[in-house]
Amino acid sequence: MKTIGLIGGMSWESTVTYYQIINETIRNRLGGLHSAKILMYSMDFDEIERSMSAGNWDQCAEILTDAAKRLEAAGADFILVCTNTLHKVAPEISKHLPVPLLHIADVTAKRLAEAGITEVGLLGTRFTMTQAFYADVLAGHGIKVIIPEGEDIRTVNDIIFDELCVGIIKEESRKAFARIMDELHARGAQGIVLGCTELGLVIRPEDTDLPLFDTAILHAEEAALASLSES
Repeated sequence: MKTIGLIGGMSWESTVTYYQIINETIRNRLGGLHSAKILMYSMDFDEIERSMSAGNWDQCAEILTDAAKRLEAAGADFILVCTNTLHKVAPEISKHLPVPLLHIADVTAKRLAEAGITEVGLLGTRFTMTQAFYADVLAGHGIKVIIPEGEDIRTVNDIIFDELCVGIIKEESRKAFARIMDELHARGAQGIVLGCTELGLVIRPEDTDLPLFDTAILHAEEAALASLSES
C-alpha cells in the first residue's frame, strides 16, 4: 500500500471528510482491520485565505509547495491538496515535486465522463467559479462549465467562507443552493459539481434533481484506489 500525503486544513471541516472516505474505501476494498497509510500536513487556513483574498497566489504556491515537500520527505508516495481553489497553483507545486500530485479537477472530469456528462453546473469559491484554471481542466475533457450568474456568485462564495469553513450549516443556505442549482439546470446543466470541498456539508442529493459530484468524496476515493495501485 502506498502512503498518501494530504495537504489539509483548507478548511479542516472538509479535511475530516477526506480522512473518513479514504479509510472507508480502503476498508471496503481490503476488509478486516485495514486502513490507509496517510501523512497529513494541516495548514493554518487564515494565512492561506488572506493570501488568496490579496491575490498573492505566488505566496500560496510557496506555502503549499513547502508543505508538499515536507510530506514527500516524510515518505508520501503521492500528494493531494484537499481543496479545489488552491489547485490554481497546482502546476507550480507539481514542478517542485518528485512524486505525483493527484489533481482534483482531473479526478472530477474522469467521473463526469464516466457518467456521460458534457455540461455541468459548477459551484465553488468565486475564484474557482470565475477563473479559468478549473473550467479549463474540465474543458480539456470535453466538458462545458456553467456557473451561477450575478449576485449568486457572491452568495455561494459568502456561504462557503462565512458559514461552511467555520462549521455553520444553515437551512436557508441549503434552500439558496437548491434555487441556484435549479437555475443551472434550466440553463443546460446535466449535473452539479460541488467544486468546493465544504459544499457537501450542506448540499444533499434531495436538494436537486441533478446528479451531484462531490469533489471531496471523489478525490478521496481516487486517492484510496491509487494507494492500492501497483503503477
